[in-house]
Amino acid sequence: MPKLDAVVLAGGRVSEALGPNVGVAYQAQIPINSQPMVQYVVQALRAVPEIDRIVVVGPQELNQVLSSDRCEVVELGETMVENLLQGLDTLQTTNKVLLATGDIPLLTPEAVVDFLTQARTIEKDIYYPIVSKEDNEASYPGVRRTYVRLKEGVFTGGNLILVNPQCVYKCQNQIARAVAMRKKPWQLARLLGFSFILKLLFNRLGLEEIEERVGGILGFQGKALISRWPEIGIDVDKSSDLQLARKIIEGNVTLKENVKSENAPGTIDTGQV
Repeated sequence: MPKLDAVVLAGGRVSEALGPNVGVAYQAQIPINSQPMVQYVVQALRAVPEIDRIVVVGPQELNQVLSSDRCEVVELGETMVENLLQGLDTLQTTNKVLLATGDIPLLTPEAVVDFLTQARTIEKDIYYPIVSKEDNEASYPGVRRTYVRLKEGVFTGGNLILVNPQCVYKCQNQIARAVAMRKKPWQLARLLGFSFILKLLFNRLGLEEIEERVGGILGFQGKALISRWPEIGIDVDKSSDLQLARKIIEGNVTLKENVKSENAPGTIDTGQV
């Protein structure tokens, strides 16, 4: 695969769900084993041979630990979409760009390579990874995620996107609406149409139908890629996620033990399941 660039969105502010004593303003800055969380994301991307430049859109304090000949930190905008455009404007490329959020510190180079390898097999404008509940639970039992039941199985979304930059520029308003609804499957279904609500309700909605409908609304073609790597979807947006990431990265427990003490049985946020 030809070289491609990456944008890391690191502008999310710390929420109350992460606890009162985090000590920083932005999620990407939260320390894990003495490193800001986003640094683990950048390290994973740097280890992928296909990735060339990396632009991190986040607080300027990150310059002290991230800036290098392959990584640049640029100033934040007011919204996630503004930050995305800021990153793309910095890169000034017409090639596809890999987008990642700065709050997935468990991301591995292998997960990224697998995603890019799958994307190479089909020509689309945008590619989005999804992870089955089965795979997620096998590696991280009890981790709370939002799941949606489709004809093909029960899935949660990932935090990587491979996209043609022109699609972003043309569909800024639609993307902003989708971002606002990204963790609310029923609202996303309403955006797609009433028939989608019925099919989602009766577990008859399929990936191909979603892809076709999204393409019709946005004017570009997308593809959902099933990933066997849950790490692309384990984002740190609540205190139990942060404790999990710290335990794994700091090597205090094995994967199978890592969340049993933090998440009692039955606490999985199953969304529409």
